[in-house]
Amino acid sequence: MSYSYIMPVKHIQETTIELTTLLEPMKILIATEKPFAASAAKEIQEVITHAGFTPVMLEKYAHREALLAAVEDAAGLIVRSDKVDNEVIDAAKQLKIIVRAGAGYDNIDLNAATARGIIVMNTPGQNSNAVAELALGLMVYAKRNFFGGTTGTELKGKTLGIHAFGNVGRNVARIAQGFGMNIIAYDAYCPDEVMLAAGVTPVHSAEELYRQSNIVSLHIPATDETRRSIGRKLVSLMPKGALLVNTARKEVINEEELIELMQERGDIRYATDIMPAADVRFSELFPERYFSTPKKMGAQTAEANCAAGVAAAKQAVGFLKDGTDKFRVN
Repeated sequence: MSYSYIMPVKHIQETTIELTTLLEPMKILIATEKPFAASAAKEIQEVITHAGFTPVMLEKYAHREALLAAVEDAAGLIVRSDKVDNEVIDAAKQLKIIVRAGAGYDNIDLNAATARGIIVMNTPGQNSNAVAELALGLMVYAKRNFFGGTTGTELKGKTLGIHAFGNVGRNVARIAQGFGMNIIAYDAYCPDEVMLAAGVTPVHSAEELYRQSNIVSLHIPATDETRRSIGRKLVSLMPKGALLVNTARKEVINEEELIELMQERGDIRYATDIMPAADVRFSELFPERYFSTPKKMGAQTAEANCAAGVAAAKQAVGFLKDGTDKFRVN
């Protein structure tokens, strides 16, 4: 005698739903309050789709709740300058990897991600040329009196001090050589041989760098060691006609000290693409010696958008498929 078991319709439906859920491609959320260029966004989605994952775009979101809701079922998260703190990580129940499309990653709570077993990566070098070109552009703009019609000065023959000789700093040196500048650099973690090979003279303290430089270009990250480290002590060492250019992080500037010093010394100028917290005071006190872009502009080129975004997408799918974690930062 044989017996057969007929599964109730309700159980069949539940099993089907469970299997469908298991078979659904994992989602990779691209959350960008400041969106990628349209061509870059398209290429990012193609990389993710081709790898068998589902791209989900969240662009120009006005409220944080939108990010919290969108990340809930994402396996991967790609961001630009978007803040990924403990609240976002708590909301992301299935998250396995976060990729910052860019070099800096201080907008991501590494401790919270690590505690959850979430991998965090960046995409070093992808935005470097774009940031470097902007730094040189700010130098020209400031030294030509912000194109106000008065007589300025040239970059040729001036000493440029590069504070941190990573990917961006090296591109700044390469471009500055075309202007005929004398280039020196300080980086406690970069061997002299690397600088010398790039045609740059190494110095061995920040004080030495600032003392010798007509222009200082900042490329240091925001860390416990560097936050508010650029202020009176260093900038006051610069020769007359000094220009400080910051395309790194606003947190590295001691704004109160810089304002006080610029009030005392009418020859110092400050140009940045990261609007200071004290932007209004800078603007009111130094209308002819201070300039800030309204938003972070270093990586705002179509080429950098595409390079960083596509790199982030490849790293996200590489980790989810094969566990590749080459650019892991936690």
